[in-house]
Amino acid sequence: MHHDTTFVDGLGLDPDQISVADADRDQRSHDWGTPREEGVRPDAVVWPESTADVASIMRAATEHGVPVTPYAAGTSLEGNAVPIEGGITLDMSRMDAVLDVRPDDLQVDVQPGILGDDVNEAVAKHGLFLPALPSSGAISTIGGMLANDASGMKTVKYGEVSDWVLGMEVVLPTGEVITTGSRAVKTSSGYDLGDIIVGSEGTLGVITRVTIKLAGRPAQVRGGRAHFETLDDAAEAVFDAVRSGVDVAKIELIDRLSASMSNAHLDTDLPDVPMVFVEFHANHGIEEEIDFCRSVFEAHNVTSFEVAENDRDMDELWAARRELAEALEPYEDHLSPLTPGDVTVPISEYPGIIRYAKELADAEDFLIPCFGHAGDGNLHYAVMVDPDDPEDVAHGKEVSRKIVERAIELGGTSTGEHGIGLGKQDYLVAEHGEAAVDAMRSIKAALDPAGIMNPGKVFDGPDA
Repeated sequence: MHHDTTFVDGLGLDPDQISVADADRDQRSHDWGTPREEGVRPDAVVWPESTADVASIMRAATEHGVPVTPYAAGTSLEGNAVPIEGGITLDMSRMDAVLDVRPDDLQVDVQPGILGDDVNEAVAKHGLFLPALPSSGAISTIGGMLANDASGMKTVKYGEVSDWVLGMEVVLPTGEVITTGSRAVKTSSGYDLGDIIVGSEGTLGVITRVTIKLAGRPAQVRGGRAHFETLDDAAEAVFDAVRSGVDVAKIELIDRLSASMSNAHLDTDLPDVPMVFVEFHANHGIEEEIDFCRSVFEAHNVTSFEVAENDRDMDELWAARRELAEALEPYEDHLSPLTPGDVTVPISEYPGIIRYAKELADAEDFLIPCFGHAGDGNLHYAVMVDPDDPEDVAHGKEVSRKIVERAIELGGTSTGEHGIGLGKQDYLVAEHGEAAVDAMRSIKAALDPAGIMNPGKVFDGPDA
């Protein structure tokens, strides 16, 4: 759908802040979860450099009825930033400054386009860090993480990225600028607008500033890898470790197929067995915590448990998990993964959802590697299909659907960290109910009366 975006030329922006070049538009037509051939080009790309720029763009876009889709690094996996109705892509990557560091308050103010690792680099000299960053923190922006309510490997200890946000500045679709929260570590004042903006995937407003609380870097960091006889043993060991209160910063699981894929990708000769990867953070007593974890694992037929003595050894032990995303595509020449599964269930149901996924793989004759952030019940999986066979793709999508539906039945969610975007809209009512989704639509209509903010996402269609 084509929109006239020439009104942007009259907003007083510099010429290099606006582009209608095919290359710029094409680059922002898709994200990591959307093949380039399925992307949609915006009519124009605009790079705001201040809150005032964002506000003027949003006011004018609302007045002209032109869609606006925020964009940053393009690392989302559910088409969250694809401008499916064209219009303007608002590229936030130039708003990437550290605005203020307050080490005495354990706080930092940043703009949304800053990469996660750059936040940590800015505060490292004070002995501080943002511990909740996902593993994609080196390539993903803070604004994108909050828009999609991202989390990652360290959620089991530190929570989600949004749990570390104290306040935000947000430009609404009408151009009004609001602030949420404060610099205080807690507040009971008014509606929590910040929690409404977080996870709204650019459908309610544009984040322009974030106040983040920080933590002191742990004095002790150790990591290790455990091998198990069966996948059931590994999953039950994770459940038992979390239930027993083992203080892990990361606890990740990969199944036998994932181990085989990693071995092939890395050209290593690890045994093709289920593995659990752990990392411990502490200021004292880390050996006691490792011993506690070992005792829990030993109750579940662990066959080996190696713990690294230094960072280099820890990187080697963790390589099979860290490189797994890159190992899926080349494993079988004619197979490719569908969009990565991202279900999350209560931790007591984690062994069950893995068992179900593997039983389904056997029954439906699909390769389905299972892995994920086991400590918080987050299962990632990939249904491997022949992309050139429409029947195989359709069958694979149905298998994936069954896994998502089972997760919801178990009291879980269709998406633990990737968001709804375009790919998970069908599950919203099943997970939340009609009344809750209607309440979400009411919020959307109140804040975005012209329906221009990232239309067609989260809800089932552009008019939602």
